[in-house]
Amino acid sequence: MTSLIRAITHTSTAVLFVAGLAVAGQAAAAELTKNQQEGKDIAFSKSEGNCLACHSIANGALPGNIGPALIAMKIRFPNKEDLFKIVWDPREKFGRGVIMPPFGDHKILTKEQIEKVVDYLYTL
Repeated sequence: MTSLIRAITHTSTAVLFVAGLAVAGQAAAAELTKNQQEGKDIAFSKSEGNCLACHSIANGALPGNIGPALIAMKIRFPNKEDLFKIVWDPREKFGRGVIMPPFGDHKILTKEQIEKVVDYLYTL
């Protein structure tokens, strides 16, 4: 890797990290709607979504690092339906070897629960 590419890569990573912190700070300061709060409760619940087992989420205790940090979700998924589909069945986008469980397809969460989780994730 050339020095220029390495510098661009490090700079881009730093910019994304700072942007993620800014977005996370805004989410922490904003009031959540009822659906967003219920989505957060599901995502943080060890007996339901358990998203923290694999993902880092703002204000989440003991986050995992198997999956990507859940930050800047509106930027990463401008179409909310795309994010819903990934939570419903990530195998459609990432293939059969993906570690994330298909929460909807395996009936771990209901359609309504996933919609609430996605509503919450969109605040991050």
